Amino acid sequence: MSSFSTTAARAKFPALQQSHQVYFDNAGGSQALGTVASSVKDYLEETNVQLGASYDVAKQSTESYGRGLEAAAGFMGAASDEIVIGPSTTQLFSNLSLILNLPVGSEIIISSLDHEANISPWVRLAKLHGYKIKWWPAAPASPTHTSVSPILTAENLKSLLSEKTALVTCTHASNVLGTIHDVKEIAEMVHTIRDAKLCVDGVALAPHREVDVKALGVDFYAFSWYKVYGPHIAILYASRQAQHNLGSLGHYFHTGTNLETKLGLASASYELVAALPSVVSYFGPDKSATWAAIAAHEEMLQDILLSYLRSRDDVTIRGERSAEKELRVPVVSFTFKGKSSKDIVDGIESNSNFGCRWGHFYSKRMVDDLLGLGSCGGVVRVSMVHYNTVEEVERYVKVLDEVLS
Repeated sequence: MSSFSTTAARAKFPALQQSHQVYFDNAGGSQALGTVASSVKDYLEETNVQLGASYDVAKQSTESYGRGLEAAAGFMGAASDEIVIGPSTTQLFSNLSLILNLPVGSEIIISSLDHEANISPWVRLAKLHGYKIKWWPAAPASPTHTSVSPILTAENLKSLLSEKTALVTCTHASNVLGTIHDVKEIAEMVHTIRDAKLCVDGVALAPHREVDVKALGVDFYAFSWYKVYGPHIAILYASRQAQHNLGSLGHYFHTGTNLETKLGLASASYELVAALPSVVSYFGPDKSATWAAIAAHEEMLQDILLSYLRSRDDVTIRGERSAEKELRVPVVSFTFKGKSSKDIVDGIESNSNFGCRWGHFYSKRMVDDLLGLGSCGGVVRVSMVHYNTVEEVERYVKVLDEVLS
């Protein structure tokens, strides 16, 4: 996809041609490219054997798997020995926590805005070893933002850091609020502490923006391919420097030192890894230009919805109120005075073919404790991606207006 066109993009997703459904639940999982489905089928029909053997088909299978790893690593600006593929971001972070070695008496700073996938493993690790947890207080947005919702900044992290800080965890973009955090600036702040590491959940950002882990300066970074138009697997990056702090979950006779050996546990489905080059090639030879065009299109989509929500005094936008692409991704959440979030979604689904959701979306600590929305069913979340259209959003606004009236 050398240049962006909504029509051309939609043609590459079979589900968009076959289903009556309008998909506004993309943050839970995007539709898959047709080339991805074909690649999985081809692998299973033609090269479905164990890797590493010397006979011809096994060589083909091993090469296909290797190409998948190389494409996946390149997609996020990493080297092949710095990544591992697994079934989900949740599983990969959990595995990482089992082998991450931190000094006695360490402090772990955990963002309270995150999906539980990037919280529970570190809470368990702290409890197991007696590390001190500091919760990253989500301060109100800075004056450069038009939101009163919580946001993570290097500035509101600074006071939590100490010489004992060993690990800081955060999300690149909130899977509820849609707010983009300045991870590069946060990484620079974390690394003012000697040997401190930063672990970032990139799941909510990766479908919308180009990821370059080296440019960001992170130590660990993960996202899920099934939310980036691919198969149901995930990827974790660990810098070579950070890998010095890792033990291994591998068998005792596996002496390799790469991340896959230490962390993979043979959980990377061969046929799904083999499909990853199809995802990468979708963005074309100039992927930066493609991502920029996608961001501009998505900014237009979210502006339609946010403009409507801002026009109502009985609606509270949970997250950045501005549609500026520098500030947010098109994951738009809101609540309505006088109706539960569940009732709103039920009303939408009973009157239309739109698929959106309500709840806490596994960011329960934030939704319940910071936003105080546990008793009303959390938020209504509308999560769009580049294959959604202006016409779809405009129709959704009309349906929503009828439900809220």
